[in-house]
Amino acid sequence: MRNGGQVLVESLVALGATKAFGVPGESYLAVLDALHDTQGKLDYVLCRNEGGAGFMAAAYGKLTGQPGICMVTRGPGVTNASIGIHTAMQDSAPMLVFVGQVGTDMKGREAFQEIDYRAVFGTMAKWVVEIDDVERIPEILSRAWITATTGRPGPVVVALPEDMLTSDTDVPALTGPARIAEPAPEAGALAEALNLLAGAKRPAILLGGCNWSEAGKAALKVFAEASDIPVVAALRYQDMFDNHSPCYAGDLGLGLAAGVRKTMAEADVVLALNTRFGEISTEGYTLFQVPVAKQKIIHVHASTAEIGKIYIPTLGIPAGPNAFVAALTPVKGDWAAWRVRARADYEATFTLPKQPSPVDMVEVTAHLNAVLPEDAILTNGAGNFTIWPNKFFKFGPKARLLAPQSGAMGYGLPAAVAAKVACPERTVVCFAGDGDFQMNCQELGTAMQAGAQPIVLILNNGTYGTIRAHQERNYPARVSGTDLENPDFTGLARAYGFHAERVETTVDFAAAFDRALSSKTGAVLDLNIAAEALTPRVTLSQMRANALAAKAQK
Repeated sequence: MRNGGQVLVESLVALGATKAFGVPGESYLAVLDALHDTQGKLDYVLCRNEGGAGFMAAAYGKLTGQPGICMVTRGPGVTNASIGIHTAMQDSAPMLVFVGQVGTDMKGREAFQEIDYRAVFGTMAKWVVEIDDVERIPEILSRAWITATTGRPGPVVVALPEDMLTSDTDVPALTGPARIAEPAPEAGALAEALNLLAGAKRPAILLGGCNWSEAGKAALKVFAEASDIPVVAALRYQDMFDNHSPCYAGDLGLGLAAGVRKTMAEADVVLALNTRFGEISTEGYTLFQVPVAKQKIIHVHASTAEIGKIYIPTLGIPAGPNAFVAALTPVKGDWAAWRVRARADYEATFTLPKQPSPVDMVEVTAHLNAVLPEDAILTNGAGNFTIWPNKFFKFGPKARLLAPQSGAMGYGLPAAVAAKVACPERTVVCFAGDGDFQMNCQELGTAMQAGAQPIVLILNNGTYGTIRAHQERNYPARVSGTDLENPDFTGLARAYGFHAERVETTVDFAAAFDRALSSKTGAVLDLNIAAEALTPRVTLSQMRANALAAKAQK
């Protein structure tokens, strides 16, 4: 006989969970007690805020393809963690959130910290369930794991009433995960898809999703290059295809380049692989006409709920991305010049003017492209600064990007910590704005305690850059609520055991970054960035002047 907390932890170990990110709470003490005996098998990474724990679990799931485990207490704990749940859902990342709940004898009375989890998270998570019976822990946990990882992956919230966790049972724990084969394409549908591509004049591939295998990514590259078809990535999934390939043609992300938009807008057949049609990747649903696009769309997705959700495809194929690309055979057509132009338009985006800033991010990013190892992991949260890792870093086949489709500030640092927890041998670099960094800077403590210390680049320009840019375009010269007075970031980082430096000029960066790479305790580099350099091609002064001129003409 053992209690529900022990059965839960034993089952998680059997399923293959090795890390859990969380903040402790009295509502799941039995689980914490069971974790005392699993050190080295299932380790509890102690976080400083549940929001940071949620981000870490979401990033871990996106990086590894296995559910990121988040454990938090009821009420305030899980509401803090909700930002990670929302991010995992928009990222289609597998995640399991275990949250304590009031005892079953108190439910419905608005007891201390009580929440109706199905009501609160029903539209935010893929599935929400409460385990009221200790005997059902293995059954429901298995279903939660399968739900999080199959179809369109996503977060599952599992509520754990306190008395259920402390009840004794002799029910056997799980012995392993179910093996769920990835759905393969039906032969006739595959042939029709290949015929549509072969009959195109300007074919294109749009890919997304985080559940690609290494074999699947390699197979897609072979197909695209053998067929000479340009490949465009959905928002923040450019690491799923080798950016050095002559077929890679950019991403449909924030700050969309005109040439990349032109490639997708002028395509006549689009093979949409493993992607949902989000707002950003469709330019507010204008890039493709709703509900029937002028382009012929072949939508391949493991979840039938995604096919036809917004756009009625010419052909919808329920199939997993890896199984689908493994079945492809190259197609040929008279579109070589089309692919060359698409690639040239992407390459042209790297031609940038010198930045009006003491530290020029054009040169910084070029240096990172040159010196980072091929399996580097880059992370970022949200803000204007994200254009540098998202638009001007070329991801090779082994490099990874962890960035939120939800546009959540504060994601980058927790994601970088999670990446170092998952892959301690790899170089992890977090890009953070000064405002973005302060959303979760306390997770430097998590990094220190876990021995998972990344390199953090703080692009410190003293302003909430994205909002400031919108202000200058819409309300020029009326700055309100966007200026930041910042602490000494280097002093803060050193207090958490990190190597830290202030980088005042561009020429200082290379040596400072070398020292960061050599540090055994991670590093924080505080970069002196001018607010004038809000975007790579338009300065703050130019935005203001353009907006004032437009107002004067009205």
